Amino acid sequence: MFDGFKLEFIDVGDVTLRVRHGGRGPALLLLHGHPRTHATWHRVATLLDKRFTVECPDLRGYGQSTKPAPQPDHAQASKRAMAADCAGLMERLGHRQYGVVGHDRGGLVALRLALDVPDRVRRLAILDSLPVVEHLERCDDRFASAWWHWFFFLQPDKPERAILADPDAWYGSNDTKRALMGCDDAWADYLAATRDPATVRAMLEDYRAGPGIDRRLETEDRAAGRVVRCPLLCLWSSRDDLAELHGDPRAIWATWAQDVRGAPVDCGHHMAEEAPDELAGALAGFFGSPTG
Repeated sequence: MFDGFKLEFIDVGDVTLRVRHGGRGPALLLLHGHPRTHATWHRVATLLDKRFTVECPDLRGYGQSTKPAPQPDHAQASKRAMAADCAGLMERLGHRQYGVVGHDRGGLVALRLALDVPDRVRRLAILDSLPVVEHLERCDDRFASAWWHWFFFLQPDKPERAILADPDAWYGSNDTKRALMGCDDAWADYLAATRDPATVRAMLEDYRAGPGIDRRLETEDRAAGRVVRCPLLCLWSSRDDLAELHGDPRAIWATWAQDVRGAPVDCGHHMAEEAPDELAGALAGFFGSPTG
């Protein structure tokens, strides 16, 4: 897994992040979603490392990165806190400007990076993700039925008890998913994370931050007219339900960014595992182009 890459634990201030990095060229930061770790990128990263210096961290709370103690307002799991970790990581690694790719929950962190440190983010790619506020303002019975876990995860204690009673059943840890990951090391990393009570709780805290502090920050950005200034690539899975629920994601992202382009990818939700070649090609083409 990640042939030629280096694995490190890097102190970024409030937390320590587990990071896999390698390659050469312009810096590219890859941010995973729930309930994955940086290992989800193992095939994509090794398709990009001849053209880019690829940095793949476990987000705070995920994998083997620090799991801060929960706060009453869940600020320790806010996307602003996660984005600050990532900005600190890239600074410590010597990258002043870089591209950012975020999938699922990592897409929310990627958006926050582009809004909070716009001088650092050269280009931005969002995979199967929309701002929290856009989901919640469009919430109807279809969304609540399909994405019910968003609301269940907000409850205290009960989600932890339900998941940890049988984490393999909850997360669908089966032979099909194992084959999808394409690597025994990636599979072992996934199982270790989803079976660990501290990680499960921290991943739930990520969701608990959504309707409160994350939504408030996004609402403030929108009211102030703050938008993503760099080019934004929006990719979504044609066999998932994002477009079915909300329509063309590019139309929504066009209200958050000045320059939006994108397309569907023929796969299910976990794009990096199901369509690594197509995804790596799209990212190489987008991030390999001059800014503007």
